[in-house]
Amino acid sequence: MSNQTVEEDLSCQFLSPLLHRLAQRGRVCHYRTGSLLIQEGDRDDTIYILLSGRVRAYSVGEKGQEITYGVYGPGEYLGELSLDGGVRSASVVTIERCTCAVVSRQTVLEHIAQHPEFAFELLSKVIRRVRSATMNARQLALNDVYGRLIHMVNTIAEPGGDGTRVIRERWTHKELASRLGCSRAMVSRLLKDLETGGYVRLEPECFVIIKPLPTRW
Repeated sequence: MSNQTVEEDLSCQFLSPLLHRLAQRGRVCHYRTGSLLIQEGDRDDTIYILLSGRVRAYSVGEKGQEITYGVYGPGEYLGELSLDGGVRSASVVTIERCTCAVVSRQTVLEHIAQHPEFAFELLSKVIRRVRSATMNARQLALNDVYGRLIHMVNTIAEPGGDGTRVIRERWTHKELASRLGCSRAMVSRLLKDLETGGYVRLEPECFVIIKPLPTRW
């Protein structure tokens, strides 16, 4: 990891004007793939503004099982829930080489004092995260694994231009299991059945939905 002046990396087009100003107050750090930015349970009040690359937020159970809360890219920031002085509620790891602006709690407070409107931007971000967490909890409680898969596909798949829909990232079965809260064997069985039934096509770089997935399996 190396540090350099923020302006060399703040060309990220996804930053809002207020977030850009906050990032200018921090320090730019570069991280290799697989770097642990945030450890669940730690006490730390810094936030990470993602300028490039992607990270994954997750928790690990007592038996080593993982649940993924989300994958985030440029323009997102993480760690804001610890601004209340509490412990980290999840871990965050880089899944690509990343560049972040690292900002302390004190710096965030100074930024809000000078730009009070950023408090509303921060509050909106927290509300969106809470809504997402509520929806995920609802899916885990009320849907079976296939129902959670359907929900995920319908949320993130994009039109393919030929009548298909495409998820432009090919996750491993382990990663899918972590996102769906189930075993890798269950994911493998579901995808094999859907592929055999002509519903999906698994390509090296993406996941193609050929026709609407059945509501029940």
